[in-house]
Amino acid sequence: MVQANEVTGPESEQTRELPERLIIPEIKGEMVHLRPAGLDDLAYMDQLEAFYNASGITGKGPQAERAVVHTWVRRSVAWSWGQTAGESGVGDPESRRTVAWAMLASSEANDDAADSADTDGDAIIGMIFLIDIDGWARSARIQVVLGKNYRGRGYSRDAMPRVMTYGFAPEPAGLGLHRIWVSVPEKNTRSTSVYQSLGFVPQGTSRDALWDAENGKYQDLIVMDTLVDEYDPIQSLDAFGMHVIEDNPGVREALSAKEHSLALRLNGEGLRGAHANGAHADADRKGKKSSGQGSADRSDPRSSSAHDADDALSEAAASEAVARLQRAGQEAAGRADTENSSQEEHPDDQADWPYNQSSRKTSKRAWWRNIGRGRSRTDEGQKD
Repeated sequence: MVQANEVTGPESEQTRELPERLIIPEIKGEMVHLRPAGLDDLAYMDQLEAFYNASGITGKGPQAERAVVHTWVRRSVAWSWGQTAGESGVGDPESRRTVAWAMLASSEANDDAADSADTDGDAIIGMIFLIDIDGWARSARIQVVLGKNYRGRGYSRDAMPRVMTYGFAPEPAGLGLHRIWVSVPEKNTRSTSVYQSLGFVPQGTSRDALWDAENGKYQDLIVMDTLVDEYDPIQSLDAFGMHVIEDNPGVREALSAKEHSLALRLNGEGLRGAHANGAHADADRKGKKSSGQGSADRSDPRSSSAHDADDALSEAAASEAVARLQRAGQEAAGRADTENSSQEEHPDDQADWPYNQSSRKTSKRAWWRNIGRGRSRTDEGQKD
């Protein structure tokens, strides 16, 4: 008997060890381009004033934020070189790894970024990280650090879903993560809103864990997370008017998994519908038998033919539904708003993503099922 939250199948058989060396891929976005961060990029972060107001964004002081970013980049470079913790001098005693990308935008479109332009003419505007990558638990934390003048422009919304898709993608296309989480100070409501749009859900609160230098008081730290069976790489981009770039690492695997899982779910619904129809037919036959007509019904070959036709129709309907969902996932930006209103009118027409939810216990439903439906966000761990 399978217990709640027990994982079976390929995920339970995968290795719990991280690779000794990681080739960090480049990731393309519509607004930014991500490449592996190098030690030379750290000087640009100072020029960008990337640590300005760190206490209001991450809850750390500017010097502490700068120090930890330097450590993250060094750990990422060490992993890409195949160095152990002892060889790099910046390793984690728990053997947790870090991946760092430099976020680049066209310097032509950003007049104030010319000083941080690299050799390709693109400007470094910040960095994005997968931190504390735990191979045993298949978990990691994601964080973005942007220059002072590049905040609030939508760069995080372009980069984060693509990095998460890579993180959740099965090995070797991605890191094979099961969970990605974030931590955010309670006063940073802007970041909280972005994280919720990406599917993150508040899971707990560390009370008075951070010092709010601006207001001279302690503040709570909110922990939010999302799981691989709740994350949708298409919807997470559609929510911000972005599009899937299939050449990015892990995207094809994610889309393939979605197509397969939707087909399984819809075919399962078709079979359940066929069984329900069969049950109704059995009841009708029993009723007719009591009136003296049961023997005629059982001897009539047309009855089994009708059931076969119902099964064929159910399978055809499921296949057509899968095709419609595939086409819908590739529509242009703006689809999210249309879906929001349609969910209010037809809430049961949406599809859960992406695996059979009956196989494990989850604490929540996929996020796009709740857009526009008045979902309560007053969970324990979040304040108004």
